[in-house]
Amino acid sequence: MAKGSSRSGSRWHRTGELPAERGVAGEAPALPSCGETGEVTGAGGPGLAEDVAAVRHVLTASDEPTVVVAHSYGGTVTAQAAAGVDAVHHLLLVSSYLPEEGQSLSSFGGEEPAPFLDIDPEAGTFTVRPDALAETFLQDCDPRIRRQAADRTAPQSLAVLEQPVKAAAWRHVPSTYLVCAQDRGTPARLQREYAGRAGRVVELDAGHHPFLSRPAAVREVILGL
Repeated sequence: MAKGSSRSGSRWHRTGELPAERGVAGEAPALPSCGETGEVTGAGGPGLAEDVAAVRHVLTASDEPTVVVAHSYGGTVTAQAAAGVDAVHHLLLVSSYLPEEGQSLSSFGGEEPAPFLDIDPEAGTFTVRPDALAETFLQDCDPRIRRQAADRTAPQSLAVLEQPVKAAAWRHVPSTYLVCAQDRGTPARLQREYAGRAGRVVELDAGHHPFLSRPAAVREVILGL
């Protein structure tokens, strides 16, 4: 999330440092369903509701004009977390989803799980297969970034796949969709389909994590909002 002041999360650090040079800092809220707050993920653990609460807590802590930058699953969280928050002036969805009220992550998937996922029904978690991570999601990142990303990959609660959102903030807040044209996880053709719900669409020749591989380009998109 880009705003007047605060701190930037580790996943966004390459991009977050650049707007900060122009006085626009950011904050990346920790998501409980990913184990980022120390809670145990899995069956009975935190899910979408807890992630929404974590993001909404940050959004409502200040009345500074805010651009919410949502990546991948983050678009589902943002749809509910940003609803009715006056400080939120724009949504930037990066290779993400714009769910209608009542839709969940599974609404955007196929009948079979994506081949790059490692699903553990017994533990109630899913993650990206280690052997598929780099070539699916980080192929345009340098080796050091790939290694860091591999070290930070963690299982997420399976519950988030089926839990529906209770609001659709993108219907009421101006939104821009950033299509990542070289994304191998969420193909560009699907992103362009999802982007049909956004008010504006821009494309970047990047993989799934442009804030790591093309930080300056992402910065310019954010500052333009």
